[in-house]
Amino acid sequence: MSSLITFENMEFGKLTVMEKDGEFFFIGKEVAEKLGYSNTRDALVRHVDIDDKADVVFHDGRQRRSMVSINESGLYSLILSSKLPQAKEFKKWITTEVLPSIRKNGGYIKNQEKMSNEEILANAVLLANHLIAEKEKIIEDLEPKAKYFDELVNNHLLTNFRNTAKELHIPQKVFIQFLIEKELIYRDKKNRLLPYAKNNKGYFEVKEWCKEGSEAVGIQTFVTPKGRSYLLLLIGGEKTRDK
Repeated sequence: MSSLITFENMEFGKLTVMEKDGEFFFIGKEVAEKLGYSNTRDALVRHVDIDDKADVVFHDGRQRRSMVSINESGLYSLILSSKLPQAKEFKKWITTEVLPSIRKNGGYIKNQEKMSNEEILANAVLLANHLIAEKEKIIEDLEPKAKYFDELVNNHLLTNFRNTAKELHIPQKVFIQFLIEKELIYRDKKNRLLPYAKNNKGYFEVKEWCKEGSEAVGIQTFVTPKGRSYLLLLIGGEKTRDK
């Protein structure tokens, strides 16, 4: 049975996180509601891969319950697929507070019911210091971004989708789906990923390839340095603009 951790936010209310075999899951319906999806069941079917969902059993204080839950990859899928304004603030809360807190502490403050008031206060102070340190680290990491952009512009190497997703710290499946939904790329009848000509402003290049010692030929889409810098701003730049 999974253990529960509850997070609270003034705008989004309570968020339940469950730990199972060392992996953290979020209640799918709960996340979808907070992101403004009117049909939560449809949102989970359309936007979250089956590999990123699981039925997790937990005890809510009264009875055993089983809920369709999503892992971190599924969480990002719902966030990136949401077109509503609150998705931006929800992502900020998740990436700057919830996930760092889970990885460091397993929750904001665990087992409060077993603590004295002094212990709760002491843990709150420790956690606050952790969160401050985490935010300072984020700011520190963002400072060299301008230099990073310059290096990208001067770098003539092209990268495929897998390596670009890895560079941006996003699961490849989520990254590709994001590009498709933003109408930057599409799948043709042969299931090849190709850029939309009208939206390709030097972000992608299509290269021909041939297999050595064989007559096999084909084409593949690569991301340019300009494309990588643009995508880094598009996906990760929200934190900088929110500061």
